[in-house]
Amino acid sequence: MKVNSNRDISFTSVYTSKIVKKGLELAADNGALFAAGATVGFSAIRPLSIWLTPKTDKENRKLASAKSITSSLIGFGILLVLSTPLAKSIKKIDKNPEKYLNTKTITALKESGKDITNSKGYIFATQIFKLGLGTVAAIPKAIMTAAGIPYIMNLFDLKKENHKYKKETANTHSVSFKSHNHNKTSSVISKVINKNSFQNFVNKFKDTNFPMHISAITDALATATFINQIKRNQNIKQERKKALEYNAGISTALCIGTGYIADKLLDKPVNSFIKKYQDINKGKHNLEKQIQGIRIAKPVLILGTIYYIIIPFISTFLAEKADSQN
Repeated sequence: MKVNSNRDISFTSVYTSKIVKKGLELAADNGALFAAGATVGFSAIRPLSIWLTPKTDKENRKLASAKSITSSLIGFGILLVLSTPLAKSIKKIDKNPEKYLNTKTITALKESGKDITNSKGYIFATQIFKLGLGTVAAIPKAIMTAAGIPYIMNLFDLKKENHKYKKETANTHSVSFKSHNHNKTSSVISKVINKNSFQNFVNKFKDTNFPMHISAITDALATATFINQIKRNQNIKQERKKALEYNAGISTALCIGTGYIADKLLDKPVNSFIKKYQDINKGKHNLEKQIQGIRIAKPVLILGTIYYIIIPFISTFLAEKADSQN
């Protein structure tokens, strides 16, 4: 009896943990930053998977590992700066939707028996901005990742020949950000939400698996941009570029394909988790937001596990084989 009691405590702690709740609220409030933070965690594991790949060139493994580390750190930095003010601006709308949204918009997005902020239409409308920011940031992130790989390579290797371009590119990709006026941003966002065309789009697709779709689009866009930048990068040896390009393309294609399959297979377990979470936390503060966070976190964790832990072992091996055929 004592053992079972301990197991119950351990099991229910996942549902009652303050850390878990805060993480889910972050996913709901700032899905792009949550995804970037999760990526940093996963990226600590990915180089190990790459390094354990058998029958692959050591230099190609270094490049693939450097790409993973550079991408995650740059992505987190960009989204920390860009997404924080956006999330604060949307929170202003959440707290006082009547101030920013007209009556017609509230009627169109609000579900019967629910506050507008807990209605599917409003959640989807605001998540388009929150998660969509990750898609917008994918292009500069990919450009900066390709430019930053040679620097990370210095940590793996080493040959000191790479020091010669440190001076040349040290100031090439400096990014400056101005302070944000949250009230102004809130007004801009609300103007978009108040548009009839936007509401029609939201109501048409609010029941789709939009977190997964946005994640897949973001990954595909980032990979396409990255491959294009690698082709143009003069600081990476020409003979190493193809393997890196193949690795990125294969990784993303496999990740998106298997990600959708895994997402579908996990529908029932996740819905069961949500039901139990609701039962245990009934009447607790921010419950609806935490449930929303579970749905946002689901594709992030699925794609992260596949892309950063499982696929590197496969994609590095396949990239090596594809490169050897040329």
